[in-house]
Amino acid sequence: MIIAVDFDGTIVQHKYPEIGAEIPFAIESLLALQQEGHQLILWTYRTGDMLFEAVDFCETRGLEFYSVNSNFPEEEFDDTISRKIYADLYIDDRNIGGLLDWTDMYRMISTKKPDPSTESGSKNRFMGFLDKIFRD
Repeated sequence: MIIAVDFDGTIVQHKYPEIGAEIPFAIESLLALQQEGHQLILWTYRTGDMLFEAVDFCETRGLEFYSVNSNFPEEEFDDTISRKIYADLYIDDRNIGGLLDWTDMYRMISTKKPDPSTESGSKNRFMGFLDKIFRD
């Protein structure tokens, strides 16, 4: 799969424009997904020097993205074209329901289903959004 991943609030805690502390298991989970053959794109609001700092932060931890804020590494930014990144999956802290624990996300992506025995506090998020709303 192609997976677009946000940086602030997703890989690291929100401290923008500074880089916050790494969110537990974010880098390890992304590295594992990459080793399984998934293509990762860093998809962030950051630009210029702040973007380079985010990329360097990840690279010093062994995580190199297929592309950064673009669909392909050789793609050049053109403000006449939508910045929407094509991906099969988007990981962002601004999701409905917020960001799941990285271990739970990894398990869901890797196995295509949640581990029902998880006690991480996010197991209720595994139900679909509409299921939660319309459940008795």
